[in-house]
Amino acid sequence: MLRYVLGRLWQSAILLLLVSFIGFVVLSLAPGGPLSQFALSPGMTQEQLDRIAEQMGLNRPVIIQYLEWLRHMLAGNWGVSYRDGQPVLKIIGSHLFATLLLMVTSTILAVSIGSTIGIVSAIRRGSVFDYTMTILAMVALSIPTFWFGLVAIYVFSLNLGWFPAGNMYTAGDGSILDYARHLVLPAMVLALVDLAIWSRYMRTATLNVINQDFVRTARAKGLTRRRVLFKHIVGNALIPMITLAGLQLPTLLGGALVTETVFTWPGMGRLFLDSLGYSDYPVVMGLLMTSAIFVVIGNLAADLTIALIDPRVRLE
Repeated sequence: MLRYVLGRLWQSAILLLLVSFIGFVVLSLAPGGPLSQFALSPGMTQEQLDRIAEQMGLNRPVIIQYLEWLRHMLAGNWGVSYRDGQPVLKIIGSHLFATLLLMVTSTILAVSIGSTIGIVSAIRRGSVFDYTMTILAMVALSIPTFWFGLVAIYVFSLNLGWFPAGNMYTAGDGSILDYARHLVLPAMVLALVDLAIWSRYMRTATLNVINQDFVRTARAKGLTRRRVLFKHIVGNALIPMITLAGLQLPTLLGGALVTETVFTWPGMGRLFLDSLGYSDYPVVMGLLMTSAIFVVIGNLAADLTIALIDPRVRLE
């Protein structure tokens, strides 16, 4: 087990290194580069731009710039924002809670509702409920997140007035109820696609377990239907879903970027787009690495959890 963990940590470190290098090179090749924001200033001359590039180290080869950035990052200095001069870690930290709140809430909704729908669909296979949920899941997977967000704002905010159209809280309020009202629509929109995926995977996993010999044996022993369902079927069907939870992190982060933009939610996704618009590359790289670290930790945690709860899995 220890050998497996150390091996995965080593692989994760290599993966993060590759992600950081590719991201740094791609940003350095972007049109305009970091100096584009300075070039827009009135009266800015080429000599002044060259002086700024020298001060920022942008006139050196890309590989040298990357190694310098990597050295500072490993030391805990992720750079400062070109936009306001604030440390990158401080800026990301100020937006991290909003993103985590949105992701955790949407995940709870997607897992709880999606798993329930999947289990019921498997038990009632071929029923009207099963066919209806399958059609709705396909529709949900086909709807762009931004479109569903705009429709949700139009219906529930502009027409019905049930929920706010954007932001995280009302200025001057900030109560728990106010936070909850602002959270409903973005969490619902972000959970939509994941809910459909969870329901389909849970249905398949439940059907696989229902046909196993140990389930037939439990029924033959006279166990109640409820006991067979919750102790033998659901428990075993949830095991492969742990892997899905780890694999869903990239999709969840991508969906959060769109959702936060539509609802002006002050999270890391909104910060990423704003930083790209201002060519604030230190913040963009910091957000890229933060997302990559989340994904790596999520996948590693999923693998280790399966190994701990399923004795059939042996990690070498």
